[in-house]
Amino acid sequence: MKKQGLIYIYLLVAVLVISGCTQSNTTEEFANSNEKEELILAIGPEPETGFDPTTGWGRYGSPLFQSTLLKRDSDLSITYDVATSYEISSDGLEWTVEIRDDVRFSDGEPLTAKDVQFTFETAKASGSVIDLSILESVKALDEHTITFYLKEPKSTFIQLLLTMGIVPEHAYDENYATNPIGSGPYKLVQWDKGQQIIVEANLEYYDTEPYFEKVTFLFLNDDAAFGAAKSGQVDMVSIPAAFSMQDVPGMRLESIQSVDNRGIMFPYVSSGEVTEDGLAIGNDVTADLAIRQAINIAIDRQGLVDGVLEGHGTPGYSVADRLPWWNSETVVDDNDMEQAKEVLAAAGWEDVSGDGVLEKGSLKAEFTLLYPASDVTRQSLAIAVADMIKPLGINIIIEGRSWDEIQSLMHSNAVLMGWGSHDPLEIYHVYGGDNIGIEWFNPGYYSNSKVDEYLKQAIAAKSEEEAIEYWQKAQWDGQTGFSVKGDAPWAWLVNIDHLYLVRDGLDIGEQKIQPHTHGWPITDNIVEWKWNE
Repeated sequence: MKKQGLIYIYLLVAVLVISGCTQSNTTEEFANSNEKEELILAIGPEPETGFDPTTGWGRYGSPLFQSTLLKRDSDLSITYDVATSYEISSDGLEWTVEIRDDVRFSDGEPLTAKDVQFTFETAKASGSVIDLSILESVKALDEHTITFYLKEPKSTFIQLLLTMGIVPEHAYDENYATNPIGSGPYKLVQWDKGQQIIVEANLEYYDTEPYFEKVTFLFLNDDAAFGAAKSGQVDMVSIPAAFSMQDVPGMRLESIQSVDNRGIMFPYVSSGEVTEDGLAIGNDVTADLAIRQAINIAIDRQGLVDGVLEGHGTPGYSVADRLPWWNSETVVDDNDMEQAKEVLAAAGWEDVSGDGVLEKGSLKAEFTLLYPASDVTRQSLAIAVADMIKPLGINIIIEGRSWDEIQSLMHSNAVLMGWGSHDPLEIYHVYGGDNIGIEWFNPGYYSNSKVDEYLKQAIAAKSEEEAIEYWQKAQWDGQTGFSVKGDAPWAWLVNIDHLYLVRDGLDIGEQKIQPHTHGWPITDNIVEWKWNE
């Protein structure tokens, strides 16, 4: 589809919305005339920084245009992409990877170990969000063998082999992000900034040949995308839960489970300190364990799923629910107001003044909960939680702020945040004492020496399988941990299902639990998509 076609869609959608039509003969004919080898999608925002894996593209989903050494299957088990095998030395410092000999970039040039070496060296030097500080060096031993030399053992290094798209040394320059060349299933052929990109099947692709020869990604806001779906102009759109109750003729709703979570981060320490930049640290109310545990116990998580997410989600109990490193023992019985009241009473909280708000000495059970003002879902969750908790005698004051404002206030105020990744290192980022006050990591200043010990053991393990025991113990080892049963520095609320309207007859294969929506995680298995005959 050229730019004129996109303009036609915008105009047609506008006319249909204004006229109140949901489907017309014109749009029906348009939809039926589409060639089966083409797709039109509106599944997420435009990647503003482009498609360069060495600066972060593809970390939360498939890089689409590039291949990776390893990948995860639908069960999140590790399997091979470009690699054919890998071996870790007994000391955990050398990772040697063998790669296929039949992989070519979309320009026909072969992908060799030198390209892998170049990719990781470029990423390490980029100073981007990709952390390769653990990498001492990487060396191509021959055309199909690469060895990574680490400064110390690190089990999570495997995540970089899973997510780092390989770029071609011969075709990499300062314009690569807007003109990527890779060995993935598709190649970029047109990018109209702010409007669309058009991709075509990479004829050099070494694995399953994509069914669709051409895919157009439209960059539309929620209302425009939903209008395009109603007018029959797209084959798939991502939608918020608020739109999920409306039927769209010719399309079905796909609700895909995710670890795209939302939760309340509590300042963990008492007030009184400030950061180097003079920002206040700590909150005397949320520093009380009884407050944090009572809130966790009283919240009706299923009620939030049903009421705020229209049923499209799951109750949230951790930053990694249902992932291989999740400790399922951390799930607690929630929506228990009586138990929550008992926890507070045992800690000395009581309504002395009779105004319905508990007190402990001179301290009232009251704090502010911040949420990004532009996010309707987080606003609704914040309002609902405040209402749920009010009968406990805890007064939560909700305030919508900009992200810049939140960043300056988050060390001393509770914040409704969201995470969600297939990388267990996220646990360390959120809870590790080493990450206190670093950017958005651990803004509440949580610290537990035993938890930190487990986290470091998990990271220093020689394999992901070996590390899982320590990730789980950091959550709860029977005596301590960062889960609700332990220190409860967070009150996790929900995992948000990712919702898509999909054209009837379009088979999108078996979807894995999706991460946070950065990138387009649903395209991870795009080579499996096809029209059902």
